[in-house]
Amino acid sequence: MIKKFLIFALVSCSAVFASAQNRERGYKIIINDKDSATNAVLDAKLKAAFINVYPGFAQADGYRTKRNVILDFVTDETPTIYAKAGEIKVNSEWVKNKSQRKIEKELFTALAKNWVSYSKEKRKGYTLTFISKDPNLDPAVRKNLISTYFEIYPTLVKTFNQKSTHDVLFVVDTAYKAVAEASGNRILFSAGYMKAHPTDIDVVTHETMHIVQGYGYSAGPVWLTEGIADYVRYKYGVDNVGSKWNLPAYNAKQHYTNSYRITARFFVWLEENVKPGLVAALDQQLRAHEYTEQSWTALTGKDLNQLWEDYSKEPQKVSLTYSSKK
Repeated sequence: MIKKFLIFALVSCSAVFASAQNRERGYKIIINDKDSATNAVLDAKLKAAFINVYPGFAQADGYRTKRNVILDFVTDETPTIYAKAGEIKVNSEWVKNKSQRKIEKELFTALAKNWVSYSKEKRKGYTLTFISKDPNLDPAVRKNLISTYFEIYPTLVKTFNQKSTHDVLFVVDTAYKAVAEASGNRILFSAGYMKAHPTDIDVVTHETMHIVQGYGYSAGPVWLTEGIADYVRYKYGVDNVGSKWNLPAYNAKQHYTNSYRITARFFVWLEENVKPGLVAALDQQLRAHEYTEQSWTALTGKDLNQLWEDYSKEPQKVSLTYSSKK
C-alpha cells in the first residue's frame, strides 16, 4: 500500500527525478504496437514519458531494477497505466489524446505503487527523499535514519565538501543483501540488515560521507576511501555506543590496507600524534584527483610505510571516545 506521503510525490513527480542524468543511457523500451504507423505521435509520447520517468524510478527503486522494458497496449486490464520493473501496460482508450504531462504523471503513479512508502522532507536547505520497499520496516528505525541524516549530513558537507548535493535519496530494499552502499546521491540500505541491527543508525554517517567524498573513479585506493568514511563515522557519529561499534585494538596481523575500522583507527592515531587535519587534506586531494603515494611524505614528512611502522610501535598512544545518545 502506498502511504499518504505518495500524494506529495505525485504532485511533484517531475521534480523528483529531475536530477537523473543521461536518462537514455542503458535504458530501452520496446513498444508493441501493431498500428505503429498510425500511432506514431502517440508512441513518441510514450517513449518520451519512459525516458523522463523510468530511469529515475529505476535509480530510486533500488537493487538490480530492470533496464529493458516492454510496453503493451491493453483495453480492460487497467484503467490507465500499470507499470513495474521491466513491464508497462497502457490502456489504449485512455491514452488517446492525453497530454505528455498527464501520461508522465500516470506512469509515475503506477511505478510508485511498487513501493511500500515514499516521503520527502526538507530542513534548512537539505532534502531527504525516503523510499521503503519493506512492509515490515520498523517506524522507529525509519525515524532514526532520517534524523541522523539531518543531524550529520549538513555538518559533513560544511566540513569536507560544500559543493556536495543537498538532495539525498534513501532506499530500503528487501532484495539488497549487503549492509548499505552509496552511489551518486542515493544510499541503498539492506532491509534485512536494518532489521537485524536496528541501532546501527550511524551507517548513515558512513554512507553520507561517501556522497560528500564524491571522488569518482581512479581517485585513490579503496582502502583509503573506506578508511576515511569510518574515521568520519568515529568522529562525527551520533550513537556508536548504541550500535556497539568501535575501532579494533591494534595487532601485528593488521595493515593499513585492511580498510574500514582498522584504517580509521590508524587515522585517529595520525591526527593525534602526527598531523591534525591530515584526513581532511587527504580527502581534498582525492576529490581533486591529486592524491599520490607521495602525498603522505608531503603532508607529514614520512612515507606511508614509515607512518604505519611508527603506529605499530605505539598504537596505544591514542585517546578514543565514542559517541552516545545516552
